[in-house]
Amino acid sequence: MPDPQAVNSMFARIARRYDLANHLLSGGIDHLWRQQLVRRVHDSHPTTILDLATGSGDVAFALAGTLSPSAKVTGMDFCQPMLDEAIKKRDGLLRGFPIEFKLGDGTALPLESNSFDVVTISFGLRNMADRHQALCEIRRVLRPGGRLFLLEFSQPYFWFRPFYYTYLKFILPGIAGLVTGDRLAYEYLGGSIEQFPAREKMSLEISRAGFRSVSALPCTFGIVALHEAQA
Repeated sequence: MPDPQAVNSMFARIARRYDLANHLLSGGIDHLWRQQLVRRVHDSHPTTILDLATGSGDVAFALAGTLSPSAKVTGMDFCQPMLDEAIKKRDGLLRGFPIEFKLGDGTALPLESNSFDVVTISFGLRNMADRHQALCEIRRVLRPGGRLFLLEFSQPYFWFRPFYYTYLKFILPGIAGLVTGDRLAYEYLGGSIEQFPAREKMSLEISRAGFRSVSALPCTFGIVALHEAQA
């Protein structure tokens, strides 16, 4: 499992250029993945939403702009420089978005039990020091019947793997190094993607944390999966 101090330090170093690197490295497809998650959350009509591992807040802002004005969105991350970028967005160009940003560790959430209708987490679970503990914490803070929406990298369809892994190992770190000045961070991120469980195994991990009605939708040749589950 990842070392939390090393991961925190890594995200702190790339926080200012994180959004640009994401959009560039994915060819803009990351917008489509997040939009799909937001649409599924919208269809569940939640009033209290936690966006865990919120990073610079892209999903939190998309949720706040789509859900009912009375819905309360909380963004939480364990890396303060990433939260600082989210707060700049909220208080600058996106002034007026009703989002509260909080510092917190996904494996020990500083939140009351049974307090959210929905928890979302996008591309953050694989960076948790203990995935099972993080999933158990998510279930704890969800109300009975509440829903988890997990957007995460997965393992692509067999025929696409040679192209995808070549990109992760040899192309992505070089481009990211030019954009962020931190090639090593993206060598780690590429490795974490390659080692992450396929959607079937990830669904089993979600079930073992006590969730039910677990499903997984593959996206873009299976490189990403949108997992849904009920507490």
